[in-house]
Amino acid sequence: MAKTTENELESVVIRFAGDSGDGMQLTGTQFSNTTALFGNDIATFPDFPAEIRAPIGTLAGVSGYQIHFGSKKINTPGDMSDVLVVMNVAALKANLKGLRKGGVIIANSDGFDSKNMRLANVPEDKNPLTDGSLSEYDVKTIDVTKITRAALADSGMGTKEIDRCKNMFVLGLIYWMYHRDMQSSIEFITSKFGKNEAVMNANIKVLQAGWSYGETTEMFANRYNVAPAQMETGIYRSIMGNQAAAYGLISASVKCGLPLFYGTYPITPASDILHELSKYKNFDIKTFQAEDEIAAICSSIGAAFGGSLAITGSSGPGIALKGEAIGLATMLEMPLVIVNVQRAGPSTGMPTKTEQADLMQAMYGRNGECPVVIVAAQSPSDCFTMAYEACRIALQHTIPVFFLSDGYIANGAEPWKFPQSDDLPEIKVSFAPQRAADDPKFMPYLRDEKLSRPWAIPGTKGLEHRIGGLEKQNETGNISYDGDNHELMTHLRQEKVDRVADNIPLQSIDTGAETGDLLILGWGGTYGALKTATTILRGEGLNVSHAHVRYINPFPKNLGDILKNFKTVVVPELNNGQLVKIIRDKYFVDAIPYNKIQGQPFMSDEVVKKIKEILA
Repeated sequence: MAKTTENELESVVIRFAGDSGDGMQLTGTQFSNTTALFGNDIATFPDFPAEIRAPIGTLAGVSGYQIHFGSKKINTPGDMSDVLVVMNVAALKANLKGLRKGGVIIANSDGFDSKNMRLANVPEDKNPLTDGSLSEYDVKTIDVTKITRAALADSGMGTKEIDRCKNMFVLGLIYWMYHRDMQSSIEFITSKFGKNEAVMNANIKVLQAGWSYGETTEMFANRYNVAPAQMETGIYRSIMGNQAAAYGLISASVKCGLPLFYGTYPITPASDILHELSKYKNFDIKTFQAEDEIAAICSSIGAAFGGSLAITGSSGPGIALKGEAIGLATMLEMPLVIVNVQRAGPSTGMPTKTEQADLMQAMYGRNGECPVVIVAAQSPSDCFTMAYEACRIALQHTIPVFFLSDGYIANGAEPWKFPQSDDLPEIKVSFAPQRAADDPKFMPYLRDEKLSRPWAIPGTKGLEHRIGGLEKQNETGNISYDGDNHELMTHLRQEKVDRVADNIPLQSIDTGAETGDLLILGWGGTYGALKTATTILRGEGLNVSHAHVRYINPFPKNLGDILKNFKTVVVPELNNGQLVKIIRDKYFVDAIPYNKIQGQPFMSDEVVKKIKEILA
């Protein structure tokens, strides 16, 4: 066994990169799950092409997965990686700029042959493994393909099948480097490939070969220990944002005692919510994959009319198609949750890249005066909380509610402490009772103190009333073309949204003091980068604070007061400036936009640099 030096580290950032068929997402996910089981805090960032099989060997075909794990609180997947695993030259070319100087490169030499060089548009005489251009890094060159083939020479499998196992070699090697147990991955392989014993045994054998290579080769002089993080006592699991959103919806359904109906049409990056919900029929969950986006939301509106917790989900292009039906739900004043997992647009845009560009669409993207409630998750685990909140508000106020997530947190993962049912807010639901013949006539738009109208289930005796998209007369619900009535109902629908502010938490400062020189105001998946940047800036003595808005329409009642406590307000967003426009309009605060529209999340160092420029 080669002699190695043990090193203690507080945190590490590893990035796996290769062709979209090299299994880098699976490798990263397995390492993330094992690391979470070990007890580290983690944050992940899957980054992959939109094509199922992107062009092999090209920059456009590179798939990456980054994980930041440590013995301390981890808020982001990391700005710069410490270790970069690359399966070919294109992966190196696409990701080298994100590796810190002195970082480790583990390169599969087979991916640097003349063919791969040509596909990545790198001259053959400029092979980075031999031309000295990587002298600032610690380069480990391994012929992963050759070793994998040798390990499986007697497996009876073909070369193509064997080469699919090489990602397991990389995983085994990284497990060895960071003292991680392989057992959870062996159990995963057994579960996934149990019906194909040859493939199952091949993957396990190559995984173990990767570990053994690290143990026996003299190439790796260092191993690393990253102690478990000190976290609040409880039961944890690693969870992705879309999973968390699905569990939040299920929990709301169980808590309120209503069956859940999810009407949707597949779209990246929202489809995983459908996939997850479809596994839980035992909780009276009904999932419906409609023929198009319009049918999806209309089926959900019908489910709401019938007394179910009704959800529809999509991304920006699908939300555009749902616009008219959202107006119908607003006119009907039905409880409906609309999930939008945002991606880079417009049109088809960049389906697998993240963006926060649908806020204005959620706020105003319908015909007429059509106000809806908007809430937004700030992290993968927070998708549970805010999906639950969207259901609570929709049901208790009989109103459509947008739940905004984005591709970054939808596909990212972090540890999540299982909540206890008793700790979840109550969701009280009541239906209009049946009426006797001598009771006063049912008034479907007679409102309570929240301006919510009665939820009348069809078929209930004495609750006959009109529904539809035509304007309703106040209280009676009859069709009305009267101008004064239309203005009254328009104001009532807006006031109904505004009164939700009475039923949501006040805004708090996440990091820093209640007053100061500068407030970083964020929303959505920018949370981790902004929190980390604020911590860095305060550590350097700057009077900077950070607040993150999760309730966007209406805003918390005290948000305006918080904004006025700071000399400068900066709003970083992954769009061309949307929340900043709403803040300026509502609070007359000359907030400064800071925008990034590259399909990639903010890096904390970017934010630190920008805030220093503004303060200077």
